[in-house]
Amino acid sequence: MSTEKEVSYTINNSYSTLNKLTSKTKNVWFVCHGLGFLSRYFIQYFNELNPEENYIIAPQAQSKHYLKNQYKHVGATWLTKEKTQKNIPNVLNYLDSVYKAENIPNDLNLIILGFSQGVSVAIRWIAHRTIKCDTLVLYAGKVPREFSEDDFKHIPNIKFIIGDKDEYVTPGVLENEKEYSDTLFGKRIEYITFDGTHEVKRELINNLA
Repeated sequence: MSTEKEVSYTINNSYSTLNKLTSKTKNVWFVCHGLGFLSRYFIQYFNELNPEENYIIAPQAQSKHYLKNQYKHVGATWLTKEKTQKNIPNVLNYLDSVYKAENIPNDLNLIILGFSQGVSVAIRWIAHRTIKCDTLVLYAGKVPREFSEDDFKHIPNIKFIIGDKDEYVTPGVLENEKEYSDTLFGKRIEYITFDGTHEVKRELINNLA
């Protein structure tokens, strides 16, 4: 019979930034990509924002894999159904390290955005670490069912963005997501629907700044 054991070790992991953090910066974005992205590609969706006023930080999921079995393009994933609860602390510790390394001034407008799989990552980080931000953006993703409204009382503004033809968040799924999100966020959440599929729209990103 085999025995499964665990060890603890230290790893290095990269992340990407866009623009410079200066005295002219007004908004700092902390953006968590979706399944199959790398941070250096995902961050390009924010390249139309005013570069003087917006500084973007894109963490990079630790687990890498080849896409579409072609062994050519590489993507990344935050978590899977395999030992999810065991692996959540690893992800949170990594996000803590990125946040600490960037040393974001408290007087700037902090926007935390999760896209697709990144929604669950952003939500868990904010809840478990009581991260304070001015706006939380839940973009085309599902909210984990392990929280209560008390976990998000420190977040004043939440936006839920979804395409009307999203192939993953279908109308039935969306109805359940709205019902649950309403219990967590109450009147602080705004639902934004756009004409499109499971995709990031730059014009919507630009409207958030």
